[in-house]
Order: sequence, then C-alpha cells, then structure tokens
Amino acid sequence: MISLLASGGARADDPASQADALRANSTSLAAKSHQVLLRLYSLQSKLAQSGQRLEALEAHSARLEQEQESAQNQLAIARENMATAHGHLGDRLRQLYIEGDVDPLAVLLGAESLDGALAALDGLNRLAEQDQHIIGELTRARAALRTAIARLSARRAELRTTLDDARTAHASLVRAQAQQRSYLAGLRRQQELNRSQISKLSAQASVSEQRSEGISSSGGGEAGGPVPAPPPQSGSKVTVSSTGYCLRGTTATGIPVGWGVIATDPSFIPLGTRMFVPGYGEGVAADTGSAVKGAMIDLWFPTCAQALGWGRRTVTITLH
Repeated sequence: MISLLASGGARADDPASQADALRANSTSLAAKSHQVLLRLYSLQSKLAQSGQRLEALEAHSARLEQEQESAQNQLAIARENMATAHGHLGDRLRQLYIEGDVDPLAVLLGAESLDGALAALDGLNRLAEQDQHIIGELTRARAALRTAIARLSARRAELRTTLDDARTAHASLVRAQAQQRSYLAGLRRQQELNRSQISKLSAQASVSEQRSEGISSSGGGEAGGPVPAPPPQSGSKVTVSSTGYCLRGTTATGIPVGWGVIATDPSFIPLGTRMFVPGYGEGVAADTGSAVKGAMIDLWFPTCAQALGWGRRTVTITLH
C-alpha cells in the first residue's frame, strides 16, 4: 500500500511532512500540558486546605489529650481524698468504740450537766454530718470525673477516625500531585524532543529542496544549448518505459526510499510530480538515476524479488 500525503505530492516520510506532524503533536502536547497545569493548581489549593484541616484536627486532638490527662489526674486525687476521708471516719469510729462513748444515752448520763451532755451530742452529730458531707462530695466528684473521662475518650476515638481519614485524603492528594508533576515533566521532555527533531528535519528538508533544484537545473544543459521540451501537463497521460529497483537508503533528493518513490528524468517529469502507474499505484517523482533518461521511470520496491518480478515494462502513466 502506498504511503503518500494527499497534499503537495509529498510522501509521508518526507522530512517536511514529518516536521509538520511533529509540530501538530507538539501543539497537542502543549494543550495537554495546559490541562495538567490547571489540575496541578487545583491540587495545590486542595492540599493547602487539607493541610490546614490536618493542623486544626491535630491541635484539637492534643487539647483533648491534655483534658483527658487532667481529668484522670483529678480522678486519682479524688480517690486519694476519698480514701483519706474514709480513713478519718474509721479512726473516729475506732476511737469512740475504744472509749466506749458510742451510746448517746451513755454520753447523756455521764455528763456532769445538761449543757455538757447536749454539747457532747451536738459534737458527735456535727462530726457525723461533716464526714457524710465530705464522702458525698467526693463520691459525686468521682462520678462526674468518670463521666467526663468516658466522654473525652469517646471524643478522642471519633477524632482519631476523622484524623486518619484526613491524613489518608492528604496523602492521596500528595500522590496525585506527584503523578501530575511526573506526567507534565514527560510532556515537556517530549515537546523538547519534538523541537530538536523538527530542527533537524527542517534542515534536512532544506538540503533536499536545494538538491532537487540543482538536479532540475542541471537537466537543461549549458547556457546557449538546446532548449528542453516543456514537461507534460498535469492530468496528461504519458507512455514510458518502467523498471523496478530495490536500493536502500535515501534518494537523490535526500528523502528516504519507500513505496511510491519513483525515479524520473527531471527534464521530462519534474521532481515532486505525482502520478498513477497501472499495476503499481500512486507515486511521486522523488529520485533520479544516471540511466533514467527521457521517457523512463524507475519504481521502488521493498524487495529485490518484487523489483525483478516487475522487470521492465511499458506503461501509460497519468500525471497529477
């Protein structure tokens, strides 16, 4: 199958055509790079917000930890106070038991006066009420601290889950940012490679064009010589002798060989002329040869067997 560009009669492997293809590819890469930059900007904004949220959650977690530690310290103190209060109450009970003044009636009968008896009973009552009040306050304080510690533990557990989710989301954003940066770097490397190849291909195309012009001008002979016959008009049919060839490398114009490359006499069929060859297909005059003179063409084949199979035959070609 012939690989030709539809415009200008240029082959697909022509340096100018390759440079155009690379320029189109670079334009596509530039558009992709722009989209990646937009995604990176969005990721950067999300990362900033995620980082602020992480800092706030970590600060909140630290405060809850301090509150829980403080509540546990207070609970330990309440337990010590409770133990102390129970100890004082036990000491007084033991003292009363040892002294035998545990019966209010005995206190009353043993008093020297009614006022003394009332004072003794009132003292016993105040001590009992005081101990009962202290123990009650300590009991309520201990219960409140236990409730507070349980509530803080639940809040810390919930916060740990939220913090873990936030850290996972932040790490995912960091990975996405790294992937996008790597992708962008790859696009930029490809763009740089395209620029380098375009420069080389442009130079190669310029050399090929200069060679084509030189070959075309050399076909006219020396100044003052016979004027060559005008080339066939586009759309005309020309009967020529055709031969197959299978050489490798580049053509006389610097274009790589390939199916569709046809060698002509530039004075008869100018270089760059497109043509249809029956039995071969579409081709372009892109090569010359010392044996190709006048109404003769050489057709390139990828294998020498195909070239020998074509041999030499007379064909009527149609010029474009």
